[in-house]
Amino acid sequence: MARARTAVAAERAAPPPTDENFAELLDEIYGSGSGLEGSVIKGTVVSIENDFAIIDVGLKSEGRVPLREFSQAGRPAELKVGDTVDVYLDRVENAQGEAVLSRDKARREEAWEKLEHAFQGNQRVEGIIFGRVKGGFTVDLSGAVAFLPGSQVDVRPVRDVTPIMGTPQPFQILKMDRRRGNIVVSRRAVLEESRAEARNELVANLREGQVLEGVVKNITDYGAFVDLGGVDGLLHVTDIAWRRVNHPSEALNIGQTVKVQVIRLNPETQRISLGMKQLEADPWDGIEAKYPVNAKFTGRVTNITDYGAFVELEPGVEGLVHVSEMSWTKKNVHPGKIVSTSQEVEVMVLEVDPSKRRISLGLKQCLANPWESFAEAHPVGSTLEGEVKNITEFGLFLGLDNNVDGMVHLSDLSWTEQGEVAIQKFKKGDMVRAQVLDVDVEKERISLGVKQLEKDPLAGSDAVKRNDVVTCTITAVQDAGLEVKIGDDLTGFIRKVELSRDRAEQRPERFAVGEKIDAKITAIDPKTRKISLSIKAREIAEEKDAVAQYGSTDSGASLGDILGAALHRARKEAEKKDEGEEG
Repeated sequence: MARARTAVAAERAAPPPTDENFAELLDEIYGSGSGLEGSVIKGTVVSIENDFAIIDVGLKSEGRVPLREFSQAGRPAELKVGDTVDVYLDRVENAQGEAVLSRDKARREEAWEKLEHAFQGNQRVEGIIFGRVKGGFTVDLSGAVAFLPGSQVDVRPVRDVTPIMGTPQPFQILKMDRRRGNIVVSRRAVLEESRAEARNELVANLREGQVLEGVVKNITDYGAFVDLGGVDGLLHVTDIAWRRVNHPSEALNIGQTVKVQVIRLNPETQRISLGMKQLEADPWDGIEAKYPVNAKFTGRVTNITDYGAFVELEPGVEGLVHVSEMSWTKKNVHPGKIVSTSQEVEVMVLEVDPSKRRISLGLKQCLANPWESFAEAHPVGSTLEGEVKNITEFGLFLGLDNNVDGMVHLSDLSWTEQGEVAIQKFKKGDMVRAQVLDVDVEKERISLGVKQLEKDPLAGSDAVKRNDVVTCTITAVQDAGLEVKIGDDLTGFIRKVELSRDRAEQRPERFAVGEKIDAKITAIDPKTRKISLSIKAREIAEEKDAVAQYGSTDSGASLGDILGAALHRARKEAEKKDEGEEG
């Protein structure tokens, strides 16, 4: 390059050569000119023809360079006759006898030298984004073309780079390979470095409680990032407003200028937490006075969950209506089937906890209690009718007025049958008459009875009593004794040891089902409804009566005589009884 400049200077200083000595003069100054090929030399624009610039570089012939090679990326060429330019000499002469010149290659050579120096010194370079390629963009670095990956354009993904195309931007060289002509640059690295410097300076001057203005830069599901002027802070969704904000986009827009307060600052991690609601009065101050327990208010349903519904009493103050406090009668029902979002509802304040910022509300408390209404309409002892809604292992559930249920326990189904047997006579949908036994409003329980509609066989003047001798029918013969039926309704049991005074006769197998026997009632358990009988006790009682009536062994009568007379008398009475029944 130095040689070329010296040659051009000598040529301009010398008098104009004639045609005869021009070739000699060239050889004298440049020799053959082949030594300049592949280098950058200076030339003068002698004319501009169409889209080409005619450039004299002091050789045998001039060269032609397209005007587009003198243009900057995104800007037209600014070139005029007489301008001195640096060009790259590819060949001294081509087939047309012209010098083959290139402005692009000259600029590239100059640029590569500067870029290598900047790369080695880790310095930033300036370039212009002028094109889009697969995976990124092309950047003009003063003649050298570099590749800008899409991920290196900005600190965050950028959908549209049009605003920054065609304008000078600072870049950091990540990789260079002159032999292959590859250059990879990053705009992101420069921005991060600049942001880091600005961030450090800004964070150093920040204080908790400080009020600033910022611009909403990005919105996510959990909050918004606010640019405070080179550093971002997170405005969490719960700190946007005192009222419930389901998504930040409900209250904020990208590009919106907002006033925020620094609520937390970590200088080590440089994390900044911001708040907007902190700039407003806390609606929970004095909450107990505003919402006293048992007072009723109207609110709006803001959110529905599996465990209840949130009701807004005023902006920033919400209370929870637990699912158990939503309906008197609808149990195990999703809250969404009772209320809907944005619905206006009347609620009662059940509990207020200012420290935990919680208010418990009740929806059903604003409605009539169906259990109280039922107790007034159906006092204990009254009779009603209900449909069998459910059958369980412990009783029947009947559907009653006001959507309440009453239960008939197994033990209240029948006086004479066991509950497990009696319940098999019922099925869902049956209409059943029952008597109200008890109403517990607090526990929301109604006890009903079916057997109470009939007379208790064990109660009343004509009921069987202990020590009565009754005629019963054997219904089952068991190893432990006999199961018998007394009359039409009562059942009893005669244990094996009670079958006779004589041990040899205490054998259940000597009796048969359907056989009638007389036995004495020895015990009645009203709770279990069990009646115990004894043939043995009857025989002992008959013996005592016979002895008392016909004499005793002390008076000289034998036991056989006494019993014989008694048995004869008993037989006669039995025959008369049978004759009377036949008549």
